[in-house]
Amino acid sequence: MRKWIDRALLGAGWCAVAVGAVGIVLHFGAWERRGLVLLASGASYLMIAAVVGLVLMLVARGWRSAAVAAALAVAVLWTLVPAFVPEGRAAIGPRITVMQSNLLFGRADPAAVVRAVRDNRVDVLTVEELTDAAVESLAGAGLLDELPYRYTEPGGGGGGTGIYSRYPLRDNKKYDGYILNNVSATMDHPQRGPITVFAFHPVPPPFDSPAWTAEMRKTREILDAHRGPAIVGADFNATRDHTAYRDLLRGRFVSAADQTGAGLLPTYPEDRRWGPVIGIDHILLADATAEDLHSLTVPGSDHRALIARIQLH
Repeated sequence: MRKWIDRALLGAGWCAVAVGAVGIVLHFGAWERRGLVLLASGASYLMIAAVVGLVLMLVARGWRSAAVAAALAVAVLWTLVPAFVPEGRAAIGPRITVMQSNLLFGRADPAAVVRAVRDNRVDVLTVEELTDAAVESLAGAGLLDELPYRYTEPGGGGGGTGIYSRYPLRDNKKYDGYILNNVSATMDHPQRGPITVFAFHPVPPPFDSPAWTAEMRKTREILDAHRGPAIVGADFNATRDHTAYRDLLRGRFVSAADQTGAGLLPTYPEDRRWGPVIGIDHILLADATAEDLHSLTVPGSDHRALIARIQLH
């Protein structure tokens, strides 16, 4: 009986290891095909199966199989563990609180957005899927009392984007080459001086995967060319398992989630009983360190919002 149990455990272990190997391949591949891009969104969950497979093989006393599984498990841990380990460095500049929120075609509760801004003393807010009606409803709920300066490019079909700030904004820019509105503005901080704020929203890969790939590449070019302190609030429609997202972090920009060891920090889909499961909303920083990062529910949206407390260098 024990022999058959061991064989069953060993077989299940190999299946789990195979799933983990698929996760590793999806994580490191630069995929452009729609199906593979979508599968890569959850590669971290698949990779964990390799660790499960190793445990099953050890229980089954399949030592040679376990040795193979152990090598893959080490690769999985090397890939996943850094997301949970804080890596921020000390900073001595002024502190700023940043909020990033996707409004789901402008349907997010404007009072809840303003309450989050007020309760967390947010200084900079980036929003996606901003409609003309949402611009008016946010103003009516008192957002401009908290963040009086704004640059908005509203639009229908999820295309609108905006930046709201406690401090004056100038040099507003809308970028060409995107299907949705992607924008930036320079915020004049009274202590630190000019700080560039970007609000990005590449097209979702389920709708147009080649366009998403091209837009992520264009986003990297924009960020690579930037000099000086900067804040990025974005719904990249990408998780840390996408090479296109990790490429954004190969230059001066760092992830607030990585700096704080926030882990996978799922933000989508928030409007499902089983969600959220993937983290596609991000805050990136240049010449700044995130001291805290957390997510919160905004009623009416299918994304959780992110709030980061950062200190400028």
